[in-house]
Amino acid sequence: MSINNQDVELSIVMPCLNEAETIEVCIIKANKYFSDNNVVGEVVIGDNGSTDGSQAMAEALGARVIAVPNRGYGNALKGGINAAYGKYIIMGDSDDSYDFSKLELYIEKLREGYDLVMGNRFKGGVMPGAMPFLHKYLGNPVLSFIGRLFFGGGIGDFHCGLRGFSKEAYIKMDLQTTGMEFASEMVVKSTIKKLKIAEVPTILHPDGRSRPPHLRTWRDGWRHLRFLMMYAPAWVFFYPSITLILIGTILGGLITNQPLEIRGVTLDVDTLMYMALLVFVGVQGITFYMIAKIFAINEGLLPYSKRMARYSNWFTFEKGLVISLILILAGLVGSISAINHWRSVNFGDLETGFSMRIIVPSILAILVGVQLFFTNFVMGILGLKKKSNS
Repeated sequence: MSINNQDVELSIVMPCLNEAETIEVCIIKANKYFSDNNVVGEVVIGDNGSTDGSQAMAEALGARVIAVPNRGYGNALKGGINAAYGKYIIMGDSDDSYDFSKLELYIEKLREGYDLVMGNRFKGGVMPGAMPFLHKYLGNPVLSFIGRLFFGGGIGDFHCGLRGFSKEAYIKMDLQTTGMEFASEMVVKSTIKKLKIAEVPTILHPDGRSRPPHLRTWRDGWRHLRFLMMYAPAWVFFYPSITLILIGTILGGLITNQPLEIRGVTLDVDTLMYMALLVFVGVQGITFYMIAKIFAINEGLLPYSKRMARYSNWFTFEKGLVISLILILAGLVGSISAINHWRSVNFGDLETGFSMRIIVPSILAILVGVQLFFTNFVMGILGLKKKSNS
């Protein structure tokens, strides 16, 4: 029976790459859900170039097959989602690991107005043999914890493959990735864009295929982690850098005037040099954070930040130049002081501890000043795009 495209409420989208063993049972279950629950729906297959006849099997059961020439899990899903007619979309793998005949909780939450409905396999249940040991006890828990730490949102299972969302919310997400990290990007974008997210228990069944899955544990795990880090510059740059600066400044400040003894261990100018290194690395990290944040906002990768706007209004280009020049000048004054001290002994041997307590902070001030000077210009260049857009 043909369906008016405008009447479709739910599109079930499945990625496909040689899924002849399981594609039929997945479509049959999806069609059963439609008929049992009086839902006007369709099944859309994003085919990534199958050579085992998966396309013909899907079409024979009434599914629409969308050819997606560019390989990748994300590409296959985007091809199917973009072609879907439904107001709501539920995506899931076509390996029979999820039961498409039991989607009541998803559609219920979507109808309530949630933008993204995530499945949680740890609440619903992982059937024996359905998830490898490393995925169950290391990969998924760790990556989900990092996702919650970086972005909040309270999602317990970042990588559940069965999830639903409205077509409107999908457009707002503006997803860019093409591989397995597509799943992480969907959750991250939904969180940072303040979309309304719900989680429902979902049962994970063993993969119905006889061949190994397309997922590669370490490669795809790293791609997910890398993606999370790319979208969280504060955790990659800012927080570690602030920690380094605090340690270097506090401990270095205590050593600047005289050696510091802690439980029989004497910290002197050698330690002072390493503390200066911590401060300098920390300052570099802060400047990289600012550059990465501005670039990401300009390119639409991260949403507009009121905090960043307030900072930009306060820390003007001119203020940055003044601060950097003051630091450079302070470093030069300290260096001149060290040279005068050297001259006082006719440029002969110096008491190392005394001279290094002047030289190390002076060099640090010059380095930080120069770093801020150049960073200020880079941030000014990045700011030109924002001004032109406004």
